[in-house]
Amino acid sequence: MPRDQRLAGEELQRLASGLRDEWHTGREVDFEEAIAFHESLPAGKQFAPVLESADQPLLQPRAGVPCLEAQIELLQYLEQQGGADLLPTTIDSYTRDNEYEKAEEGLAASRNSDEDALNGFPAVNHGVEDCRRLVRALDTPIEVRHGTPDARLLAMVTLAGGFQSFEGGPISYNIPYTKGHSLAETITHWQFVDRLCGAYAERGVVVNREPFGPLTGTLVPPAIAIAVMLVEGLLAATQGVRSLTLGYGQVGNVVQDVAALRALRALGEEYLPDDVTVTTVFHEWMGGFPPDEARASGVIGLGGVTAAVAKPDKVITKSPQEFQGVPTKEANAAGLRTTRQLIDMTIEQDIDLAGVDEEQRLIEQTTRALMDAIDRHGDGDVAQGVIRAFESGAMDVPFAPSDAAAGAVLPARDDDGRVRMFEFGDLAVPDEVREIHENKLGKRAEREGRAQSFQMVADDVDAISDGKLIGRRGETDAD
Repeated sequence: MPRDQRLAGEELQRLASGLRDEWHTGREVDFEEAIAFHESLPAGKQFAPVLESADQPLLQPRAGVPCLEAQIELLQYLEQQGGADLLPTTIDSYTRDNEYEKAEEGLAASRNSDEDALNGFPAVNHGVEDCRRLVRALDTPIEVRHGTPDARLLAMVTLAGGFQSFEGGPISYNIPYTKGHSLAETITHWQFVDRLCGAYAERGVVVNREPFGPLTGTLVPPAIAIAVMLVEGLLAATQGVRSLTLGYGQVGNVVQDVAALRALRALGEEYLPDDVTVTTVFHEWMGGFPPDEARASGVIGLGGVTAAVAKPDKVITKSPQEFQGVPTKEANAAGLRTTRQLIDMTIEQDIDLAGVDEEQRLIEQTTRALMDAIDRHGDGDVAQGVIRAFESGAMDVPFAPSDAAAGAVLPARDDDGRVRMFEFGDLAVPDEVREIHENKLGKRAEREGRAQSFQMVADDVDAISDGKLIGRRGETDAD
């Protein structure tokens, strides 16, 4: 079982040497040459300084296509027509599963067709120089966004290629994304990724790391998401990461979302070491979207207002075409502009939301209880503690496909639309917290004239795509 200890430099080099042979582009990675390339980049392309010095929320979309020139064209469009402050490169699914031969076939097919045979950019197959061509072609910092349980080779290639931000983590890219990977395995893999980022930081190249906050993206109780962010942040800090962007996915109730983002920042600064710069990112709604683009724009607008009030450092935007899958570049840019318009109109208003402080206290109390349980399970070692906490059910994530999670926690919305826990399983939360959740769900059930049941959960999962926030009994159809 892995321990929360920094990898020795010799071990990092030994592991990197073996990984280079997994795909031929791995042999292009030269750490000293990579440092020189990063040092050559202008200040406007350096991700952590741009993010950490911003005085209002920066906007970043999701975007990735197979071929290099098409990826450059797409990101330039989002930069120029969408006004993106930060840019992504979303990696394809084959690369996420380390199936580089299949990614190579898809890349070749995409080059010989008008149709994309991959759902993202196969950075490992493109190699170091193509990544650098992408970085050179843009004026904006770029992040690697993916979903890879074992991202070691991907990190080696893309960091050497000039990317200065890397998303994911051993829990957030395991529990929501995969079934058979153990947490011990993914923690070990991500210790390498974080130690590699730490090695860059030691040479003056600060690589921003961003754990994936939305997790399963479906009614995740804020305290669970925040606890995962803190654990992944602590594991990364041990390996020398100095810039951490902790994430949170919108649940749709503005009071709860604002409270959660404020709790995320406060707890991040409290739990993480002083030599780590903590920033936050707000993901606009990650669940099902309405099929009607006008209604989808309404969902995006609510995210923009929430961001303006909560003031995270970064917002991951959505497009009005989320329902149909990968959006056009025009729709992607429209989502950016919609969010920017809402933020610009709202951010200077003094909006005081009743109930935010109380909700923040509840979120922080619940998060501390989960972190205390992880500490007890590991006898102070966060790596061992989180593995054992998931094994016991003291830590859990709803709707997770992973065998590493019990999946016993079930969420539902209360009468205000805030996400509460309908089923707790063995989650390590105090009795008084359980009572608060049960009472608030009970008030909703009483109003709707029905018993608390799994049907409430199912109704809430579909509610926003059906044009509502709460899956009220008899109100699930959009008007």
